Amino acid sequence: MPSAASAQWLTTAFMLTMAVVIPVTGVLLQRYTLRRNFFTAMGLFAVGSAVAAFAPTFDVLLVARVVQALGTSIMLPLLFTTVMQLVAAEKRGRTMGLVAIVTAAAPALGPTVSGVIVSSLGWQWVFILVLPIAVLAIAGGAVWLRNVTPTMSARFDVLSVLLSAFGFSGVVYGLASIGEEAGSEGGLPIWVPLSIGIVALVALVVRQLALRETDRVLLDVRVFTGRLFTVSTVMIVTVSISLFGSLILLPLYVQQVLGEPAYIAGLMLLPGGLLSGILAPFVGMVYDKVGPRILILPGAVIATGAMFAFSTLGTSTPVGLVIGMHMLLSVGTALMMTPLMTTALGSVAPKLYSHASAIVNTLQQVAGAAGTALFITLFTVVSTATISGDALTGLADGVGTAFRIGGFISIAGIALALFLRKPDPASTTSPAPGDDQTQTEDAESEVPA
Repeated sequence: MPSAASAQWLTTAFMLTMAVVIPVTGVLLQRYTLRRNFFTAMGLFAVGSAVAAFAPTFDVLLVARVVQALGTSIMLPLLFTTVMQLVAAEKRGRTMGLVAIVTAAAPALGPTVSGVIVSSLGWQWVFILVLPIAVLAIAGGAVWLRNVTPTMSARFDVLSVLLSAFGFSGVVYGLASIGEEAGSEGGLPIWVPLSIGIVALVALVVRQLALRETDRVLLDVRVFTGRLFTVSTVMIVTVSISLFGSLILLPLYVQQVLGEPAYIAGLMLLPGGLLSGILAPFVGMVYDKVGPRILILPGAVIATGAMFAFSTLGTSTPVGLVIGMHMLLSVGTALMMTPLMTTALGSVAPKLYSHASAIVNTLQQVAGAAGTALFITLFTVVSTATISGDALTGLADGVGTAFRIGGFISIAGIALALFLRKPDPASTTSPAPGDDQTQTEDAESEVPA
């Protein structure tokens, strides 16, 4: 049985792989057809799940998780880009809402469902039960999926790929290590991967600007010249920091401060996750009618209020009240995430959909690592500083401090929401420079990869 520190690498390796591969999908989605990208993504995910289900050693399981992450890294941007290319602007909200049923609810439902499976059947069944779903998806894709999205000339720039890999993996690894270092000594100093990552990312941006008029650009950073994309993306980052930080800290609070068992901590997230999934399609439909601001502004206020409510958690707070606070946070994030993603991607030219999707999904990974690092570090530092007194009070103080800082970060979302509006389809549907290279391959002649 691996140690907790070793098991943590299953999550860290998945995050690192996502951070390295997602930036490359901007080129993958331009260069290869929809079917080829789909079968590559689902094939990798299925293979990774199969290997993980029957992994004889921890090392094999770790490799299997990396293979799973490779498939997931391609599938997420592919999903968003395909929606943007196929769905009319006036119906994108409801479609993105359907997508958000999975992407919004999964972080909360995953720990609950997997906890029940592990406790009743064993950890292998987490992967065994996922495998037939992946196989059915591949079979369904073989029957119904067609190459209905365009391809265009795009080449990989080796230097850009290397800079992206070192940049995003360095930042994510450094952020993921902050919380661990706050409570222990030794190991690689966090400033080393963070410094390497930041320098590499600066060099990556310079390189992309130099390649902007060529077909070798990896991540077209010109998408940030649009105010709507920039504001929406910054808000997605702030929401992700609060969301991932709360998802990692709330179970720790329930177990370490309230003394509840692990399965209670997992079940605590279930109502909020279900609520997010239920609200997502309705939020999308409202977005199509009234635009983003009327949804995002109250969502930001609700989420901020929930974060400050969490800052009042103490040593005797009822679990039911914690569940209610988490449901409040879930309502706030549900009102924001679908409109923000739809606004961000809908504000760029069609040629840039794949680049915009890759950038947003990559920054979500970085924000998730940052949120986890921030909340765990504040929790560890504050609780350790007061541990000489009442241990439980010190832990509760650490939780409260982390959520209080998260609340102040969320306030920025309230201010940014005032600058949002619905993208004008007429301003983004005109052909972008280089669209004369666009071509669509015959669906029937494509051989699945």
